[in-house]
Amino acid sequence: MKKSFYIYITLVFLVAFQHQTFAQATRTWVSGVGDDVNPCSRTAPCKTFAGAISKTAAGGEISVLDPGGYGAVTITKAITIDGRGTMASILGSGTNGININAGPNDVVIIRNLSINGGSTTSPGTNGIRYIAGKKVHIEDCTISNFGTNIISVALATKGLLTLKNVNITSNISTVPGISVATTADTAFVSLDNVNIQGIGTAVNAQAGALVNVFNSFIANNSRGIFAETATSVIRLSNTSVLNNDVNVGLGAGKVFSYGNNQINAPIGSVLNVLSSQ
Repeated sequence: MKKSFYIYITLVFLVAFQHQTFAQATRTWVSGVGDDVNPCSRTAPCKTFAGAISKTAAGGEISVLDPGGYGAVTITKAITIDGRGTMASILGSGTNGININAGPNDVVIIRNLSINGGSTTSPGTNGIRYIAGKKVHIEDCTISNFGTNIISVALATKGLLTLKNVNITSNISTVPGISVATTADTAFVSLDNVNIQGIGTAVNAQAGALVNVFNSFIANNSRGIFAETATSVIRLSNTSVLNNDVNVGLGAGKVFSYGNNQINAPIGSVLNVLSSQ
């Protein structure tokens, strides 16, 4: 009887330990001196975003304790990654900085990060690649030095991307900035207080892309705004598009201005296409 009691207690302990080991927290933490074998708590943080995301519940948040580089990450569920209060970065040399392939109802929030593709000899591919998920919000971030796109939106279904207080640049002057397309539905993109300088085409709207640009500064690129395909639309409000080799390139799509923008020549086609609508 006594032996059976000890076996029972041992089994209870093991079950409890397993539950504790595999439980996901709603808030996790990373630190430059952390370890991904840790539970990602504040007192025992993980070292990378990739290590923390597997221990963070859907809809939860990963926070940053101290300055550091926390590695590229693939996001497959609703999550918030927030580097507020410190210098949190992702170095994505040779890969995507953040790859977002979430569920149809998932919302992803990225805040207060520096996302860097590294050197010109071996740059990262895309700073952020958004291929699935209901909504993605990028806030207070700097994204730079990637070789394929700074931000790539390549959706198969409807999705929404918002950027607020974001700086985009690159040491590769030909790289596209924000490239937006969807193969089957509509990609909605909103830029608010976004600064894009020193790259190829700053904003490129392709099939199914509806892009609104507010309160932004787009300058010193090879091309500022480009509505490439017939189903793409870009609307500009209170935005400066200056000193690009071509400020507005009018492809088969449409570009509309609300009449309160600063747009200098050269324009890639007839200026009167830019009308208030």
